[in-house]
Amino acid sequence: MEPNRDNNSNRNPNQRPDGPGRGRIGSALLIALALVLLFSWVMNMVEKSQYTEATWTDFEKARTTHQLAEVELRDDRIFYMTKEEAAKPASMQKACFTGLPRGDTQALASELAAEGVKVNKIIVEDNSMIMMILSYVVMIGGLFLVMNMLTKRMGSEGMMGGLGKSKAKVYMEKQTGVTFKDVAGQDEAKESLQEIIDFLHNPQKYTAIGAKLPKGALLVGSPGTGKTLLAKAVAGEANVPFFSISGSDFVEMFVGMGASRVRDLFQQAAKVAPCIIFIDEIDAVGRSRDNRYGSNSEQEQTLNQLLSEIDGFEPSKGIVCLAATNRPEILDKALLRPGRFDRRIIVDRPNLQGRLDTLKVHTRKIKLSEDVDLRKIAQATAGAVGADLANLVNEAALRAVRMGRQAVNQEDLLVSFETVIAGTEKKNTVLTDMEKRLVAYHEVGHALVAALEKHAQPVSKITIVPHTSGALGYTMQMPEEEKFLSTADELRTELKTLVGGRAAEQVVFGIQTTGAANDIQRATSLARNMVTQYGMSDKFGLMTTASVQNQYLDGQAYMDCSQETAAGVDQEVKRILDTAYDDAKRILTEHRVLLDEISEFLLVKETITGDELMAYVNAEKKSLEAPEETPAITEGTENTEE
Repeated sequence: MEPNRDNNSNRNPNQRPDGPGRGRIGSALLIALALVLLFSWVMNMVEKSQYTEATWTDFEKARTTHQLAEVELRDDRIFYMTKEEAAKPASMQKACFTGLPRGDTQALASELAAEGVKVNKIIVEDNSMIMMILSYVVMIGGLFLVMNMLTKRMGSEGMMGGLGKSKAKVYMEKQTGVTFKDVAGQDEAKESLQEIIDFLHNPQKYTAIGAKLPKGALLVGSPGTGKTLLAKAVAGEANVPFFSISGSDFVEMFVGMGASRVRDLFQQAAKVAPCIIFIDEIDAVGRSRDNRYGSNSEQEQTLNQLLSEIDGFEPSKGIVCLAATNRPEILDKALLRPGRFDRRIIVDRPNLQGRLDTLKVHTRKIKLSEDVDLRKIAQATAGAVGADLANLVNEAALRAVRMGRQAVNQEDLLVSFETVIAGTEKKNTVLTDMEKRLVAYHEVGHALVAALEKHAQPVSKITIVPHTSGALGYTMQMPEEEKFLSTADELRTELKTLVGGRAAEQVVFGIQTTGAANDIQRATSLARNMVTQYGMSDKFGLMTTASVQNQYLDGQAYMDCSQETAAGVDQEVKRILDTAYDDAKRILTEHRVLLDEISEFLLVKETITGDELMAYVNAEKKSLEAPEETPAITEGTENTEE
């Protein structure tokens, strides 16, 4: 839908058609004249700064004492340099000038030449005034043409060269080419947005019973979940213009420019309604106006203008304002009240089926071999967002090209997944025999605790090959099914698995290494969450002592209790970690033979699968479960034991 660009019908018949043009011409002429006068003044000042002003008496004195070296005659002035100045280096020489009395300039030049003075040139300009006027006219004319072009451009783009104009890009359906078919794993969000699309298609169905279209919807979710893609898909499904702008585009160094851009954005949208306005990262302009998060006058003016513009348009016009953020807790309350951004649509991380659908979308244009099982990849990528899965598929395609294959196979996808979480293999890193044994026992300690404990996720791979992420090895666990809740027993088992590497170092070698740093950090964070958020502590019970901020970003928890309680939390966290560590050491001590066998096998192969690990574990279980042979009792044998 294109806006009507014919503005002749809006003209006042009593207004002269050339009024604005004449005003623009007059402004350009005044600006050009002012620039020429300023240029002349500056040049005059520069010229004066190069010479020393003297009197005619000084010139005659230098002449009578034969101190003149060079003389230049210019119309009504005489420039001269003494022998003392001429003897100085060229960069330090400075001539003098004085007024030239009326008389025969040619005669004066001849007299000076006869006295041995060097006369460079004689300037006698009878038409100097005419030439000066002509030069000024040419300069003014040239500047007038330039300024007239600039003022025309400023008039078409707005004041200050278009600084106040919106930077919004208009995307039509044919340009974006995005529909709900291109968005997977967000069925709930698409269902919430479907009503907006239906209203834009059939507004009469809703207005007939008095229903009003929501003015705005806020898309909230972690980075990479597809908020911008969803907004484009809404415009593509509704087949309406799509205005896209980032919240940071409203913020300028000039006060008032942000508010001007907001006005211009909604004016453009009103011309092509029905349409969709999408403001990405709205927290850049919609930040709360209290002192807690800080604010400034430009941001507040822009926010106030945005609030008034949202209130100003009628829902019946079909203007829908969508916004996206991953920090909803810092948005201004006035922005979220009913009548503005009425709906909050959560764009969450996809579940197993959502990840599978997302992988299917991203592999539509990828040539896949017959052995590819996308469900296994979806199971392995728990917690991944759409952007992560797109990156994984692209890395797999690049690896297939590097290997010289024409299609992506299952190994490419699995290796790409490992590359994303652990980096590429560092083939040039050489470990000593002792370091290699330490890494092997460390990783087998993780895997063996997980294999022997209940409520643990199955181990899929163990490797002691160094990677670029800094890991000298890693143990990968792959869940069998999607889980959304974890019991206290499952979390305690996870703690034992995390500290199993350090426990193996202590049981076998009696030492502690820096390789467990990341394990200890993760275990401490998990134990602290159990105490402060999950109510899984005997000491504190159901009391929560921390609150989560930025749940869609880092999700870090901040203590919300007294110092005494915080000290008690630290003690309880330490007790939980010590218990898990003792249990891990006990498990590995009881299965020391199995620990040695698997570690030696890993040292030889460097990478083993979960099936190979479980083969050792199951073999030990069978040997322990086999019935012991009891000796036969011969008849007549007496038992003499008292």
